[in-house]
Amino acid sequence: MAIGFIGLGNLGSAIAKRLECMSEEVKVWNRTAQKARDKGFSTVLDTPKELIEACNVVFMCLFDSNGVRSVLTQENGLLSANLEGKTIIDLTTNHFKDVLDFHTLVQEKGGSYLESPVFGSVVPASKGEVTIVVSGEQSVYLTCKPLLEKFGANIFFLPTPSTASKMKLINNLCLGSFMATIAECAALGEACAIEKKDLLEILGMGGGKSLVLAAKAQKLIDEDFSPHFSNAAINKDLHCLQDLAYSLNRPLYTASLTKELFAKMKMLGKGEEDFSSIYQLFKA
Repeated sequence: MAIGFIGLGNLGSAIAKRLECMSEEVKVWNRTAQKARDKGFSTVLDTPKELIEACNVVFMCLFDSNGVRSVLTQENGLLSANLEGKTIIDLTTNHFKDVLDFHTLVQEKGGSYLESPVFGSVVPASKGEVTIVVSGEQSVYLTCKPLLEKFGANIFFLPTPSTASKMKLINNLCLGSFMATIAECAALGEACAIEKKDLLEILGMGGGKSLVLAAKAQKLIDEDFSPHFSNAAINKDLHCLQDLAYSLNRPLYTASLTKELFAKMKMLGKGEEDFSSIYQLFKA
């Protein structure tokens, strides 16, 4: 049976295309149907309800929890359908509190819900190399795991609802902090008359060695900041992380500074650029 997909941003489109490459029939819904067709998706349905009625499994990959809630609860949304025997796999990086509502809302309608945030962006998604952390019912996870393996190289199961979302926020503390530090190193090295290409190659053999540097070195060299993962997205995730720390009565140090750096990029009108463009703050 066909797979449904909602959320055709940079990451969502890459995952949906990967599923098609792995011989899955993918049907989609998008608020603007023509945008979905422009991205090469031929089967575009009119409403989320129609989509889940045509598919036993529907993926969501949206910007935030507000988007997820809207797709679930809007007129002709997913929750307006009979969800018996249906599974919603939510790849969105959700707020750790909102995601608990989503588990409950779907289960109350007889469906299954897996929170399954993705670690990685466009290029690894297109190659089937992202990491996925999943929370939900173990039986549903085991049933869906072969499908997740079509675009995920590393899959972890943390059964308690909201745990996967918390883990994604913690991971993005590393992601944002590493990116900011690498960008500052690049700008400082250039001020020392070290060629950026040489500097990044040397960092990659030393203290800067990381998946972040490997993924973003060429973007920094070319100063090509077309978005794979945007400043707005990392700023949103670090804001959710601050909420998590507040709920635990714990301070955050590096995360607070890092969030403000990405907030500055958003304030400068660069929210939709790739988050590697934070380099521009330090180069200025």
